[in-house]
Formats: sequence, structure tokens, C-alpha cells
Amino acid sequence: MPIYLPEFIRSATETLTPRQIVAELDKYVVGQHAAKRAVAIALRSRMRRQKLPPDLADDVAPKNILMIGPTGVGKTEIARRLARLAQSPFIKVEASKFTEVGYVGRDVESMVRDLVELAVEMVRDERVEDVRGKAAANAEERLLDLLLPPVQPRPATATATSGDAADTGRMEQQQTRERLREQLRAGRLESRMVEIDVREKSSFPSFEIVAGSSVEEIDINLKDMLPGMFQGKTKQRRMRVPDALEYLTKDEQQKLIDMESVSRTAVERVQQAGIIFVDEIDKIAGSEGSHGPDVSREGVQRDILPIVEGTTVNTKHGMVRTDHILFIAAGAFHVSKPSDLIPELQGRFPIRVELEALGKDEFVRILTEPRSALIKQYTALMATEGIELTFTNEAIERIADFATVVNERAENIGARRLHTVMEKLLDEISFEGPDLRDKHVVIDEAYVARMLADIVKNEDLSRYIL
Repeated sequence: MPIYLPEFIRSATETLTPRQIVAELDKYVVGQHAAKRAVAIALRSRMRRQKLPPDLADDVAPKNILMIGPTGVGKTEIARRLARLAQSPFIKVEASKFTEVGYVGRDVESMVRDLVELAVEMVRDERVEDVRGKAAANAEERLLDLLLPPVQPRPATATATSGDAADTGRMEQQQTRERLREQLRAGRLESRMVEIDVREKSSFPSFEIVAGSSVEEIDINLKDMLPGMFQGKTKQRRMRVPDALEYLTKDEQQKLIDMESVSRTAVERVQQAGIIFVDEIDKIAGSEGSHGPDVSREGVQRDILPIVEGTTVNTKHGMVRTDHILFIAAGAFHVSKPSDLIPELQGRFPIRVELEALGKDEFVRILTEPRSALIKQYTALMATEGIELTFTNEAIERIADFATVVNERAENIGARRLHTVMEKLLDEISFEGPDLRDKHVVIDEAYVARMLADIVKNEDLSRYIL
């Protein structure tokens, strides 16, 4: 019998073959076919594990990946796009920000807690979509109650009984309420003011206690012991009808969403489909038996090891097992090498992929091919000012040339160099755009040369500007 397979995993990955996953990643990331193959196989293997009998599935460890390559070649983007494709909770952490237990700094378990918090927000947003219609209807009724307070029935007359008078009053009130509803939906009540009870945030001063892995327990215990202190008080506020409707809708959404169910679903989602991207892992690679900073780096590795191997982390949403979270580690390894990691940690990243450095040809493709290519971004941004921006093929080639040259002469930051080059290239248009009379601007090879040539020739200047 297969283990429980959440609907979100089935819908996201069951129909996607590794080849199709690579094709989806190709829409956003240029090149790096080996890395795309590796993450596609890892994602497909996760889906295969879900179909195994429970006793066997528990023993199938995730195929964690170690990406090796310089900065700006697409390591993070591949992992982020993979998570979006799989609808998985995803978080990026930098290994160099963690410190060995006993030293000041973040403990490694915080990466799992942060992932759970992100998953809770994901699930909550999905539940909000499910209850949006009902919440809007409830909020509208509450607002109409504020606009039209209950009317006392008319006193009975000689020709009418008290029951008839009550019925007449209710009918008239209902008719008035429906007229108000029509006006509300038509937007004719936007200038009216209403008074509503608003829950304010607690004025209790915030504080933070750094106590290693017990921070979560302290947080939970404080809220259990002092519930009133963290809930805030209600206060009447006057606000316009549209603002009141928005507030009441959000309030109704909170009432309709079962946060305990959200937490349970989020924890399940993290355990079965979570992805943690550990960047700069090369920064904590140190030789065993060293002294000084290397000792701390090795300590961080040993602290990370149980999380990657599989342990249970205490969070305020419940206990979370990390056995089947997919870990993708990345580093440039300019100074150190993967073998400098402790052997136990190396063994937990069985898939190694080396990403290639980017050159002129890749830069040209990055500028034009992806769905969110830089040329498309800047063209759309300038279009908001009414400017029609056109790049010639020669200009794009020239931009790629300049980015390649600057990367060779200064620090090689990969595709990120294109951002700095494009910002400098379009500096004049971005500043003068709203005042330009001629709204059609052509970026040709001559324009690129005029804006960038002098800076690229001056190496000292290019280091600061580009």
C-alpha cells in the first residue's frame, strides 16, 4: 500500500517527467544542463518514493545535491525555480551565517523553523483562497448591520396587531438593507463612515531571548502562560466603508481558517516536500584537526550533519522530521574543495554537479531568452513611462561583450554583471524618461559604446561603477 501522497505533490510532479522538468527550467535558466538533470531526477525520485509501501519508503533517503560553481551562474535560481515548479516550501540559507553551538549566532535548526513558518504562510494563503467567497459574503452582512442598525417594530395600532406591525417593520428594514447592498456593490457608499471594533496589536514590549534550541519552547510557554498579553485589545475606530469592508473580510477569513489544521498540513508539507538550499557551504569547509577559525567551521558542519541525516526539530507548530527534506548545497570552492568537508557530510550529498562559468554567448541568451529576461524587464519598465525601448541585435552582442570583459578584469560575478552593466547603460533614459519628447528610443551599438566604452577602458573606474 503506498504511503500518503498529498494532493499538492501529485498535481505538481506526477505528470512531469525529468525531461519535462528540465524543459520548464530552461524557460528561466540558461545552460547548466547537468545541474538541471540532477534536480529533475531528485524531484522525480521524491515522487517515486511517495508511491512505495510505508516501511520501504521510510528507508529511501533523498538524493541530496552538491552544486559546485562560481557565483552568478544559476545555482540558486535552479533550486528556486524547482521549488516553484513542485509547489514546495523553499528556503535559502547561507552556511557562513551559522555558528557552532555555544557561540553567539544562529543555530542550524533555525533553518527548519524558518521553512515551517514559510510553509504555514503558503498553506494559509491557499485556505484564504478557498474561503474568500464566504468571507466576503459574511463581511458584507456585518457591514450592512453597521450601516443599518436593527429597527424597533412600530407600535400596534387599532387596525393592526402587534405581530403585523413587527412584520411590517422587518419588511421595510429588509427592503432598505437590499437597497444599501446594491449601493455598496455599486460603489456609491465609499464616502460614508462607520465605526467598527478593531483589534489592536499588543503594546507589550517585544524582546528576544537567545538560548540555542530552546528559543521555540520559551516562545510557546510564554504565550501559553500569558495569553491575554499577546492578543491585544479591541478599540472602536471610524473608517470609510471600503476600508471597513476590507478589514471585516480579513477578520472573517481568520475566523473561517482552522489554524491548527493549517499547521498540521504545513508540517506534513515540509516533511514530505521541503527544499532547503544551503549556499556558501565552501565557506565552512575546513581541515580536520585544525586550530583557530577552522575549528568553528568544522563545528558548524557537525551541527548541520544531523539535520541533513535526519532528526526531529521542535517548532512552535509541532515536531518536524527532516529525514525526507531535500537539501541542495552550493559553493564556489575556489579556495577549498568538496573533500575538505567532513566525510560524514560529504556522504550525505551523493549527487555532485559542476556548473560552468558563463561567457559572452550565454550572456546574449540570458539577455533575451528567459521569460523574465533583462531586456524584457527593462522594456516593460520603460513602457510604463510611455517609452518604446528597442534593442538591436548588435547592441545586445556589445552589452554581452562588455559584461564578459569586466568579469575577466575585475571580480567574476557571472550573470549578475549584466544587471550592473544594464543599469549604467540605461542611466540617462531612466532619469530623463518622463521628460523625453521622443518616446521611441533605439539602443544600438553606438549608444552602448558611448555609455560604456570609457568606463570599461578605465579599469579602476570599472571596478567601482561596474
